Amino acid sequence: MEKVALLVLLALLQYVYFTILVGAKRGKYGVKAPAVTGNEVWERFFRVQQNTLEQLIVFIPAIYIFAAYLSPKWALIPGGVYLIGRQLYSMSYAKDPKTRVLGFSLTFLAQVVLLLGGLFGVVKAIF
Repeated sequence: MEKVALLVLLALLQYVYFTILVGAKRGKYGVKAPAVTGNEVWERFFRVQQNTLEQLIVFIPAIYIFAAYLSPKWALIPGGVYLIGRQLYSMSYAKDPKTRVLGFSLTFLAQVVLLLGGLFGVVKAIF
C-alpha cells in the first residue's frame, strides 16, 4: 500500500504544481484575483487546475479501493497511467485545447479501470 500512497501523493503534488502555474501565469497575463476570466491563455492553465481537481475526487478513493479489495500491485498501473494522462492533458491543453484528447482519454481510462476493478473487488469480498 505504500506505493499506492506514493502515487496518490505524486498526484497531489502534480495538482499543487498546476496550482502554482496558475498563480504564476496570473501575473504574467494580468489576470488580477479574484477574476477567473480575462486572458484565454491563462484560462487554459486555470481550467487544467480545475479539471485536475475534479478528476482527483474520483482518482483518490478509486485507487485506494482498488488496492484494498483487489491488488495494491495492480493498482500501480492505472495509477501511473493517470499521472501520465494528467501531465499530457496539462501540456496539450495549455498549448491548444483541441489537442487534449490523449491526456484526457488516458486519465478517463485509468479511472474506469480503477472504479470497475474496485467495484469487482468489493462485490467479491461481499459474496
